[in-house]
Amino acid sequence: MLALKPLQSTTRHQHHGRGPQALARILEDEVNLTVWQRQLPLHISDFANLLLSLNQPYAESLHLELADEDAEPDLTSLVTGLRELEGYEGFIADLKWLVSAFACLLGARRIGLRLRVLDAAMCPRFHVDHVPVRLITTYAGIGSEWLKEGAMDRRQLGKPLSEPQEKSLIQQLASGEVALLKGEKWSGNEGFGLIHRSPQPAPGERRLILTLDWLG
Repeated sequence: MLALKPLQSTTRHQHHGRGPQALARILEDEVNLTVWQRQLPLHISDFANLLLSLNQPYAESLHLELADEDAEPDLTSLVTGLRELEGYEGFIADLKWLVSAFACLLGARRIGLRLRVLDAAMCPRFHVDHVPVRLITTYAGIGSEWLKEGAMDRRQLGKPLSEPQEKSLIQQLASGEVALLKGEKWSGNEGFGLIHRSPQPAPGERRLILTLDWLG
């Protein structure tokens, strides 16, 4: 007799944990968000806030090709103008660790990295990402917002009047936390990409955000 194929779950769950091992739960079929609830070491948060205090525009993107999961990512081109500032080496070391952990967990060999200072919401509407999975962490400033399953009708994405207005329905990552968000292109997650958006900083405030995309 042929075995019956289990029906796809009609919901998705989110997992939070105090250690980096929490991120591995993203590999589970019914999980579309994992959050490592970390607190940034003081020297890294100080560097990030110092970068923001310069009040200058900043945006860099890298397309990383890794020979294998043990290869160290080359990030020597990032924030090169701030090499002399205290905390730079620790900040770059943290970026390298996140890229390496992301690559190891997913078996990724091609990764898209973006490091940016934002003074406005880049994606102000609730949406889903059309990528397999994305890492997001905010080094300084307010973190990204997201919704639990059922907080918004997915058919209404992109329609401002359909977005939840009750603050209790809108979840938010804390500065320093590391999140993995499953998108629509993760096999088996079609129709369940995590719904999220960029926060709107208060006037005069900015945020330093890192994203990593699994490109292959």
